[in-house]
Amino acid sequence: MSWRHTMIPAVLLVGLILGGPTGAFTLEQYEFDDPARQAEFRNLIGQVRCLVCQNESLADSQAGLAGDLRDEIYRMMLAGSSRDEVVDFLLARYGDFVLYEPPFRLSTLPLWLGPVLLALIGVLVLRQALASKQSAPEQDLSPEDQARLQQILAPRAEQNQDPRR
Repeated sequence: MSWRHTMIPAVLLVGLILGGPTGAFTLEQYEFDDPARQAEFRNLIGQVRCLVCQNESLADSQAGLAGDLRDEIYRMMLAGSSRDEVVDFLLARYGDFVLYEPPFRLSTLPLWLGPVLLALIGVLVLRQALASKQSAPEQDLSPEDQARLQQILAPRAEQNQDPRR
């Protein structure tokens, strides 16, 4: 085996290691003249949901659509659009789901009040269960159950009284 055959896998491995990070994006490519505008851009893309990943923001997502939306938001903000105008554009195009905190409307009422209602229902069920447990009277064992219990416990009582132990 020649040195060429051993070097090819090593060169390929080095190429894969060094070539991997080139596909990653960085937010440094989105630069503004005004630091406040830059902060506003980063804050906004942190609050917008990636429509592909759905559990990542545009700032965190590596998806192609997320990159396209970041580019679109960047272009709009460079052109002078306000944060509200960008949000209105996103809502009109993708619906309330695009925001992690959708606006409070009749259509989003279940999103905002659902967790509170579920918590209240849970508290009521727990309270009812505790109240019914406290109000249930203790019942004495029936004579049949007492006799059966004595049969079960008798061998154990004899073992405990055995002096050889």
